[in-house]
Amino acid sequence: MITSIQGTLSSATPLHAIIELNGFGYELNIPVTTAEKLPAPGATVKLHTLVIYREDSQTLYGFASPAERDFFRLMIENVTGVGPKVALSIMSRLSLPLLEDAIRIGDIATLAKCPGIGKKTAERLVVELKSKVGATHSAGPAAEGGTAGEVPAGGPHRDAVAALVALGYKPADADQAVRRAALTLGPKATTEGLIKKALS
Repeated sequence: MITSIQGTLSSATPLHAIIELNGFGYELNIPVTTAEKLPAPGATVKLHTLVIYREDSQTLYGFASPAERDFFRLMIENVTGVGPKVALSIMSRLSLPLLEDAIRIGDIATLAKCPGIGKKTAERLVVELKSKVGATHSAGPAAEGGTAGEVPAGGPHRDAVAALVALGYKPADADQAVRRAALTLGPKATTEGLIKKALS
């Protein structure tokens, strides 16, 4: 099984990346949250991968960290009605910390706002995964060799999102603003720094 791929980023869109390695171009389906962390084309990048085999196709999915890849696998293997396309859509809308928190506390409303899932699928996510979240909690580096840093998955990220929600932001919008702030400030950003940058 291919668990990671490291090579030159040839091109990228919000949902796809092509990595050149040893004369081959590998096309990977990626969530928006991974696309946000990619370097400019021509730089070296490493993505953590999962290959899904079907009767008529082989599809390669790429993620910024092993934790994100593992959570993607957890969703498609454990939640009825959630296949790779829906799982990718969910992970494009919410960062892993916010997604795990929403499942842990049973926040159906936030989960149901992800494209492609309704209230019933959101409820299934909570029921099927509530006891499993945390096993895929720690996020690794987004990339190696000159790529953008990881978005911190720990306390500062969650605390900054919570603060923005308290100020009236919708959870998904707060999460996106904090992710952008974290990419600018780097992995050592404080909660206060993330909040100020997200609000600027």
